Amino acid sequence: MNNRTLPQILLLVLVTLSLFSCSKEEVAPNQPVTFAQVNAKYNYTADELEVLTLINNYRASKGLNTLQKVDFIATVAEGHDNYMIAVGQVSHNNFADRHQALVTNLGAKTVSENVAYNYATPQGVFNAWMTSDGHRLNMEGDFTHFGIAIRANADGKKYYTNLFMKK
Repeated sequence: MNNRTLPQILLLVLVTLSLFSCSKEEVAPNQPVTFAQVNAKYNYTADELEVLTLINNYRASKGLNTLQKVDFIATVAEGHDNYMIAVGQVSHNNFADRHQALVTNLGAKTVSENVAYNYATPQGVFNAWMTSDGHRLNMEGDFTHFGIAIRANADGKKYYTNLFMKK
């Protein structure tokens, strides 16, 4: 090995290690939840409360039970909004992790979710979900609790995650 090869090998090792290191800010989707997180208060925005009200009013008009909002569910929904904003894509990615968080921490029997992107108003997203069979079925489903989070990306476009749960 000559004197030029050793620095090249060291540089290659450093570059390789930097590609696989983790920062402290990275959080695994299935990270354990603390007691404090389960019991933390969620500060709902007016838009979030309006979506929940629209859903409960619709359920009542169909003779269905209204759903109780649960702060922890909204916190889980917020985490998914933040994920969608980070990757720049609306999705149901990692739903199994959200489902498991509600099963483990709240005793959920069933869980479902509605997601949406780029609706300016609560009425707009509600109307869109109403025209989609799958989303409407979630809103009409056999659930007891729900939570929602609405977060905007840097461009002001809103991401919505609405989780439904039966205890």
